[in-house]
Amino acid sequence: MSPLEHYGLDQHWLTEFEKHSQETTLARVVRVDRGEFDAVTDSGIVRCTGTGICTGDWVTLDSFRLVATLPRRTSIERASAGSTSDTQVLGANVDTVVVTVASDTALDLGRVERYITLAWGSGAVPVLAITKTDRGSVAEELLLAAAPGVTVCSTSAVSDGGIDSLAAHLRGTVALIGPSGSGKSTLGNALLGGSVLATGATRSADGKGRHTTVHRELVPIPSSSLVLLDTPGLRSVGVQGSEDAVASAFSDVEELAASCRFGDCAHEHEPGCAVLAAVDAGQLTDRRLGNYRKLLRENAWSTSRHDARARSEKLREYKQISKSLRQKYAVDGKRR
Repeated sequence: MSPLEHYGLDQHWLTEFEKHSQETTLARVVRVDRGEFDAVTDSGIVRCTGTGICTGDWVTLDSFRLVATLPRRTSIERASAGSTSDTQVLGANVDTVVVTVASDTALDLGRVERYITLAWGSGAVPVLAITKTDRGSVAEELLLAAAPGVTVCSTSAVSDGGIDSLAAHLRGTVALIGPSGSGKSTLGNALLGGSVLATGATRSADGKGRHTTVHRELVPIPSSSLVLLDTPGLRSVGVQGSEDAVASAFSDVEELAASCRFGDCAHEHEPGCAVLAAVDAGQLTDRRLGNYRKLLRENAWSTSRHDARARSEKLREYKQISKSLRQKYAVDGKRR
């Protein structure tokens, strides 16, 4: 088996590679630094130069230099936390997104729903992993209600409990995401069968984690076809361009909304609203409905910022082209 096959090479990427010059080399990005990156080729891992790529990307190389990035099959992207309309790509070409929820910290269902929305928006399949079950407990039924249709697995890296069960639900390239201190790297080591990823303890004062993982890196899982992508802890997760992802994460709300009297029901105070009726009947919590509304508003706002920037860039490009044409015509006129 070639090194590339250990990192997820399949017929799809071979077909995409055939569209490029055969004088280039197919590779997959395993780690990115500033202006440089490590990539795996048929000859092993090499150090390359190039920008605009992300861990997990499939690329073509020429003498250790980036030539092209193959179209991404999936992409984990979050909106920026600041005032810009930029997005951050957390991982590319991921097949399964494992969202970690620690048993030794207070359960934040709103944050879980946000991570699940991010996972659905990537195009990958989300899985919820309850970690550190040797240190505490999480009501699994609460997570099942907060993530309908998502598999939930309880795990303990100390006893290896639930690791095999979790592994059975993983496919292809597997990204671990969650807040700092939620046990991502420890869970990753349990899947890898050794201390490959750096781990650290949480602060005893508030149970919050430190950023043990400081970069994103691909690591093949031995004796399997899986590739692991460990990521730094996320303190904020913004959604953008993810209306379908919100619908997937809140499929129960969407199913109720289909029975509302009005097709454009905002589920605020409209008569015949099936969603509000479910809240009154105790079938849906006010908290979950409130978070659904919040994520839809946030998505609409961040998407509008992105669209506004795109329009601004197009206008600037048009003005530059117009200026160049005017200059060209002026020169041509003088020559005559």
